[in-house]
Amino acid sequence: MTSTQLKQDSTQKGLARIAQGLAGWTQKWFPDAFVFALGGLVLVALAALAIGASPKAVADSFGNGFWDLTAFTLQMAMVVLTGYVVATSPLVARIIDRLAQIPGTARTAVSFVAVLAMAVSFLNWGLSLVFGGLLARAIARRKDLTADYRALGAAAFMGLGAVWALGLSSSAAQLQATKASLPPALLKITGVLDFGATIFTWQSLLTLAVLMVLTAFIAHFSAPQGGAVRTAADLGVDLDDQPEESESRQRPGEWLEYSRILPALAGVLTLGWLVSQFLTLPALSVVSSLNAYLLVFLVLGLVLHGTPRKFLQAVAKAVPATAGILVQYPLYAAMAAILTKAPGSGGLTISEHLAHFFTSIGGGGAFAVVIAVYTALLGIFVPSGGGKWLVEAPYVMQSATDVHMNLGWTVQVYNIAEALPNLVNPFFMLPLLAVLKLRARDLVGFTFLQFMFHLPVVLVLVWLLGMTFEFVPPVVPH
Repeated sequence: MTSTQLKQDSTQKGLARIAQGLAGWTQKWFPDAFVFALGGLVLVALAALAIGASPKAVADSFGNGFWDLTAFTLQMAMVVLTGYVVATSPLVARIIDRLAQIPGTARTAVSFVAVLAMAVSFLNWGLSLVFGGLLARAIARRKDLTADYRALGAAAFMGLGAVWALGLSSSAAQLQATKASLPPALLKITGVLDFGATIFTWQSLLTLAVLMVLTAFIAHFSAPQGGAVRTAADLGVDLDDQPEESESRQRPGEWLEYSRILPALAGVLTLGWLVSQFLTLPALSVVSSLNAYLLVFLVLGLVLHGTPRKFLQAVAKAVPATAGILVQYPLYAAMAAILTKAPGSGGLTISEHLAHFFTSIGGGGAFAVVIAVYTALLGIFVPSGGGKWLVEAPYVMQSATDVHMNLGWTVQVYNIAEALPNLVNPFFMLPLLAVLKLRARDLVGFTFLQFMFHLPVVLVLVWLLGMTFEFVPPVVPH
């Protein structure tokens, strides 16, 4: 950090000064997200050896479990891809440009981006990342407003960094609501839990509201002002978002590639299927289905782009944003396998040791707080809502059943705490960083400040609200 920057930082006060200091530290010391996944894998393997597992058992569990999450990996990649495609459609792009004109001050613009990113995240966290990033860029293009581009970018991440797991695209809630996606061993422990037992409980919705207000407040007052502001130009970021012009048709065979007929028919077919689902199945089951969710968003992106050619161009731009998921999820699957399938002394695995530990805590608020803390710590090394849930769920949910803790709220305790490590680990920033054309170290100083405030609030919420539930035995459908 230069002497000029130090002088600029000294003019900041309160949260803005703290955010500036954290931003400077992370820019120097923060590693790549993939390093966290590799580190987590090594730590889990060492832990298995420490409890007496043989090297062969650890190695076998690693290799045999490496591809256990193949289907779920594709689903999570599709969450990002479909969100990106919808967010970059012409209609949504026009809406973003209009929304960008609403804030009247630089600080208001930062909190405005945070609120909208969180609101969109309730529908789709992948859409939230791209929508928030494009909104931040649109605001940064305004000539009448000088907002800190790093703070805008961090605010755009708040949909995922603060509340994503409390929304409809929560990986753990989606997984628990879909029988076909649950591993048989986990299904026996938890049964199927639709959104009525998780996302749509009043306790979960209240938590969502509290965290949204807290996040917007911190984003507003931590935004740099005056000489400390770093604009996109200062950071060397090109803000030109003009869409590429489609090439003109060269051959008769390309006619359908530029036609709106096929996307419209696909949209009608999907709408008909969706109506049929709502007429024949419980509404919560339809809303809770991850596959249905992805189908609707994929076809919606196709319809919004208008032609197959434009849609495929958007998909081509979205694919790089899924790279982190594709290469890191197999590592999470391997971690889960070592935790659950590498027996140590006495034939007990790490997950069984952890289950015994959590059961010894007892039920009530203390159980919820310990689960939340553990989830946040593990999330630093396994930054994946769905992948990490498959790591934790077997022993966490078994412990919850043993101490008669409400299973739906246990899932939500996980969801509430699961967002916390996203404020520290940059893994899920990757799609947003691709949109913003920034590095993780540019944002983490601001997101870590959010983490410092969120952690105590989250622990208090899971403690108090956990005491309002009653235990309901798991229901395993035939």
